Amino acid sequence: MPKIKLKDFDVYYESQGAGTPLILIPGFASGAWNWLKQTEDLAKHFRVITFDPRGVAHSEICDGTAVSIRILADDINDLLDALDIEKANLLGVSFGGFVAQEFALAYPDKLNKLILACTSFGGINHIAPSPEVLAAFVSTEGLNESEKIRKFIIPAFSPEFSAEHNDMVEQFCRLREQNYVPETIYMQQFQSATVFDAEKRVSNIRAETLVLTGDSDVVVPPENSSNLARAIPNAKLKIIEGGNHMFFIEKSDEFNRIVTNFVNCES
Repeated sequence: MPKIKLKDFDVYYESQGAGTPLILIPGFASGAWNWLKQTEDLAKHFRVITFDPRGVAHSEICDGTAVSIRILADDINDLLDALDIEKANLLGVSFGGFVAQEFALAYPDKLNKLILACTSFGGINHIAPSPEVLAAFVSTEGLNESEKIRKFIIPAFSPEFSAEHNDMVEQFCRLREQNYVPETIYMQQFQSATVFDAEKRVSNIRAETLVLTGDSDVVVPPENSSNLARAIPNAKLKIIEGGNHMFFIEKSDEFNRIVTNFVNCES
């Protein structure tokens, strides 16, 4: 497994393809496996880099080290330095979209284009999911067990997709089972997400930005993406019909095509 030393831990990463670097930032309590429908396809066009965030799955973490959205953004900066990448495109989904926004604000000179999928600027104007959906995230009981993982993941897929592509949903769940997430890391990510508030700061993002959402997202309702796109000066919004929170899996061909065209400056 390829690992590289950052300032205070070894990060697991994968690099595929060649050309313009595209960093894929996974969602909440997720890692490189998050991108099972993106990596191979996007690597036909870009140098695609995926990774496990600190403390997740194959990436290490020092005892007593905290995890926050800013720290994770700093880790991406350190990863770019370690890989001798001066400037990259970033794609972040959900929680990874928080990290991507933080990176864009902290390291504007290292960012080419920014893609934010099924995410939000947080804060008091974040539109929350239903209490039932939110409850699936709060409890850590049985965090790495099959039943809890499926309770957490399956509602993020549309019922139609789950019925027609149960094998794909099961594959995603099994990948999560195979990649351990410590409870402390889970809770630190969760707590940092609950206090994330970039609404007044995203107007400072200067990178050309694409905001993507599924029109049926029950985890991060699509209104959040609309609000985010309006708040970023140089942003475009694309809504994909029939997609729930995992629309980048459900509608992967369309998602990958839109991302490729955006990074390559195609309409």
